[in-house]
Amino acid sequence: MTNEGLRTITVSIIDDDPMICQAMRLILTDYSSGRIDVVSTSTDGALALAHAEREQPDVVLMDIAMPGMDGIEATRRLRVLPHAPHVLILTSLSPTNTVARAVEAGAEGFVSKTDAPEDIIRRVIGVVDGDPQFNPASQRQLIGDLNRQRPQSRRDEARAMLDALPEREREAVLLAAEGFTNAEIAQRMFISERTVKSHLSSAGDRLCMGRVQMARLVERADLPPLQ
Repeated sequence: MTNEGLRTITVSIIDDDPMICQAMRLILTDYSSGRIDVVSTSTDGALALAHAEREQPDVVLMDIAMPGMDGIEATRRLRVLPHAPHVLILTSLSPTNTVARAVEAGAEGFVSKTDAPEDIIRRVIGVVDGDPQFNPASQRQLIGDLNRQRPQSRRDEARAMLDALPEREREAVLLAAEGFTNAEIAQRMFISERTVKSHLSSAGDRLCMGRVQMARLVERADLPPLQ
């Protein structure tokens, strides 16, 4: 580790094209100044799960289109492991519902195979820091998917789940879903950032969701904006 005081981030790469695995390994190794260590590469979802159980990587870069177990199912299984890694989908993004399905499976962002090396490094570090990593293309697709169909029953279910949270946790979740940072939420709620993180963590534990999944829950609830 060359960055004094910074923990090395361990990464596993999954893509059915070995050349993509090799290219991503070189990018993460050569451009991160020792901040990132690629502990394994895999060409299918089942092997990725075996690696993750053994190596417990911080982040998994996951391709979607793979033979056998696809990236969506592999992501779902990774996210329920005792030491669940963060998952960034490694894709070029195209099929409708790809983003929505990946997020529902537990993915916390997307990395394009054509992104600049510094952007890929930034997204890997950012997701470990707890920040969802969505580029403009994935954000547009997610919003489009959400707006196509919002059944009444799913809306009511989402509202009930949010209403079951303690008042301050619910408020923090709603503000986070509107895109406010922890510092901005702290200012609006007149509490410390530490307390904001505690509220969001507690709400996530109650709902069995991460920050991105809670934001999707708020979208599904279709609530009026906070004043």
